[in-house]
Amino acid sequence: MRADAARNLELLLTTGARMLAEDPAASIAAIAAEAGVDRRTVYRRFTSREELLSAVYQARLDAIEAAIEAARLQEAPVLEALQQYVEGVVRVNRTWPTDVSRMRSDPEIWARRQRAIEEVDRFIRRAIYEGFLRAGLPTRWPGSVLGSLVRLSAQDLSVLNEVQAAGVIVDTFLRAFGTPKARPVSG
Repeated sequence: MRADAARNLELLLTTGARMLAEDPAASIAAIAAEAGVDRRTVYRRFTSREELLSAVYQARLDAIEAAIEAARLQEAPVLEALQQYVEGVVRVNRTWPTDVSRMRSDPEIWARRQRAIEEVDRFIRRAIYEGFLRAGLPTRWPGSVLGSLVRLSAQDLSVLNEVQAAGVIVDTFLRAFGTPKARPVSG
């Protein structure tokens, strides 16, 4: 793909993500117009609105998976991995504000989403085992709360940059679930 075509595609997809987050019924024509791309170009690339939606969600999942990989959740020191993960996912949520849970009907997208959740859950179990998070909480609770805090960053913490927002989220999360061993990584 040519560089300009790749830029146009990314612009179209990020614009689509933003517009779909604001209005799930946004049309291809409206998304194309907002992105400054000819509607015919969009239809040459995507034969239907559903295909465009799928591409937006696939791109969001690509970004989430990249953030998880970059955080090295199973290898890096727990507090460093937590900070890196949250910074990465804050960035994803601000770039790709769409909610992947709307794609339950697409088995591939849903399976990818579930794998990402399972990877974070494994990290949470590691953090508990290593003594950074309190044990004895309901199994999915810390991960669910962390996910909710991170989702808020796309809205309520938008006045903070990604590092600042991540710092607030990590501090809040560790105050709720951390042990004395856990001290927030400054960001």
